[in-house]
Amino acid sequence: MDLDRRAALTSGSDTWHTTGDDGLPALTLADGPHGVRRAREGGDALGIGDSIPATCYPPAVALGSTWNPDLVRRVGRALGSEARALGVDVLLGPGMNIKRSPLGGRNFEYFAEDPHLTGVLAAAMVEGIQSAGVGACVKHFAVNNQESDRMRISAEVDERALREVYLAGFEHVVRTARPWALMSAYNRVNGVPASENSWLLTDVLRGEWGFDGVVVSDWGAVSDRVAAVRAGCDVEMPPTGTDHLIASAVRGGTLDAAVLNRVRSRLALLHQRVSSSTGVRAGDSPARQAATEAAVLLKNDGAILPLVDPGRLAVVGELARTPRYQGGGSSRVVPTALSSVLEALVDRLGDAITFAPGYGGPSPEELITEALNAAQGADAVVLVLGLAENAESEGFDRATIALPGDQLRLLARLAEVNSNIVVVLANGGVVSVAEWRDQARAILEGWLPGQAGGEALADLLLGVHSPSGRLAETIPLRLADHPSHLHFPGRDGQVVYGESVYVGYRHFDTLGVPVAYPFGHGLTYTTFEYSDLSITEIGDLRWEIGCTITNTGERAGQEVVQLYTGLSEAAPSRPRSVLRGFAKVNIEPGQARHVTLTLTGRDLAVWDVRHQRWTVDAGTYEIRVGASSRDIRLTGELHTGGDGFRPPLTATSTVGEWRAHPVGGPLLGRVLQQARAGRTTEIAPELLRMVDGMPLITLRTFGLGLTPDVIAALVDQTR
Repeated sequence: MDLDRRAALTSGSDTWHTTGDDGLPALTLADGPHGVRRAREGGDALGIGDSIPATCYPPAVALGSTWNPDLVRRVGRALGSEARALGVDVLLGPGMNIKRSPLGGRNFEYFAEDPHLTGVLAAAMVEGIQSAGVGACVKHFAVNNQESDRMRISAEVDERALREVYLAGFEHVVRTARPWALMSAYNRVNGVPASENSWLLTDVLRGEWGFDGVVVSDWGAVSDRVAAVRAGCDVEMPPTGTDHLIASAVRGGTLDAAVLNRVRSRLALLHQRVSSSTGVRAGDSPARQAATEAAVLLKNDGAILPLVDPGRLAVVGELARTPRYQGGGSSRVVPTALSSVLEALVDRLGDAITFAPGYGGPSPEELITEALNAAQGADAVVLVLGLAENAESEGFDRATIALPGDQLRLLARLAEVNSNIVVVLANGGVVSVAEWRDQARAILEGWLPGQAGGEALADLLLGVHSPSGRLAETIPLRLADHPSHLHFPGRDGQVVYGESVYVGYRHFDTLGVPVAYPFGHGLTYTTFEYSDLSITEIGDLRWEIGCTITNTGERAGQEVVQLYTGLSEAAPSRPRSVLRGFAKVNIEPGQARHVTLTLTGRDLAVWDVRHQRWTVDAGTYEIRVGASSRDIRLTGELHTGGDGFRPPLTATSTVGEWRAHPVGGPLLGRVLQQARAGRTTEIAPELLRMVDGMPLITLRTFGLGLTPDVIAALVDQTR
């Protein structure tokens, strides 16, 4: 093929299509984290708000709280089927970056603050989408955790945090779900743009993890075309008309022509995967079930919920009538239908409902007075509070996690005239609850529930279903308590990830910092008892963790059994508690279910920066099983000798490392014993501790017989 035509394959033909050639058709791409945003023919380039109507599913903030991979897989299959019907080959999603800070403007597009939960749910989404014959394009790779200065900011992250937190979810998805495409991020990672980062895109993604799909850039993320293609970014989106730079680089010898051949081969493989798949039938839309399972019951004093016999019910809040159901920005879907909480409750309760908007209009005091009148004559008040779309969106971060002041003033006034207030929240990012939760008897966090959210929330309020969502991120007492607070969003073009691996609950739980509601928390309309913890070794660095869960209440419900591990140690060298497994189980009243979770060596491993590997340290590991990271019901211990890895000794290894080594220790001991021959004084313990921290080579001038030649011989013998 002509060089110029080969170079043209490295960018799109327009905003939503790749470039094809005589033997390779162009592919159609569409935004799709929670709904297919297929641009209309002849519309504007981005088509935001004017796309072809499609089912709007709950965004990832809600799906993350379902803790249900099977359900997320069904959502993915439905998305893929709808995309295929609309002529889309590749769906741009799921988004799976870590919620490093609750202020992240795009947090509604991401699953969790935890990489294990993120990885499992994102893999299920990918499997579902691709089962319908449509490619999933996971994004944004990598460390895309803020909107502030997002196209230039450099995320300065230590390698342990990169491997254990920010890359771990992507690794799980690539290794297990095999996505057909991946999107590189806008930001820089330790100074290098993600779209031009060969360590990320080639060494790690393709070399270590075995990714064989197509890497596309985020829209407008490439500044150096040649550097991006060389690093492993196959396709620039959208096109900038600079393909001649690629051809010139090949002609000039600064870009290997073989790179262009690889780009075409990857595009050809993607086309083959899309065109050869017949697709699995999606079945009924899971939009309503997803919204139902996403809602998290944070508080339920006196079991005010469910409202099985609500009597006269006041529904207050403009968000009850005009729902907030998805996030703002490029992911915005034009829904095929839309339900509100108010409509759903009126349909079921009719004249028993009185509505007052309460906020959002030009006369705040009149709105509050109307709401007070409605509340005074009601048996209970359903008050819908939340964030407006202009408060959280792609393109900017939030400045606060507080609810709007007019909403909080409304709640305070309502609490003076009615003690039975149920707050329903509508928001894409965590909001603070500590300052007002005592004014409400119940709090139901509904997130952004998609187009079926009104019906789903009504089902939960009236007891048709029991809440089963669990928090996928911690709700702090104060924003200042959050580990990212002093480092977000950075300045002067850099944001330092100073909290390292202590992200979210890993920080709160390691230090015992009080929180409003912990990671994994969520109530339901029944109660569960945990018993019979078992820890069984089933292979080399593999264990089964079992327990029995009994529904001790009077209603059916779903429990999310959560497995956390931590290393028993005097001072923390890692987070005290890390999620390593979970299972969501349906249990009838009085029924007991046995749950088994598998734990592997990788689950216990930490990233060894010095030796560039995952290492399982020998020791005693704490096994914690419970209903949240703070609600641990069963504990046990697991003892392991580790993976047997012994770091190779060198001249710069410390004396302590030499003395602890099974081969190097005796060898060094004999040399030192010879050097001490004839001496009557012993080395003081404090001096020995000081020497233990010194590299062996530094002792060459101390008259201990450790000459450079002797040290070199010791190193050779340990090999």
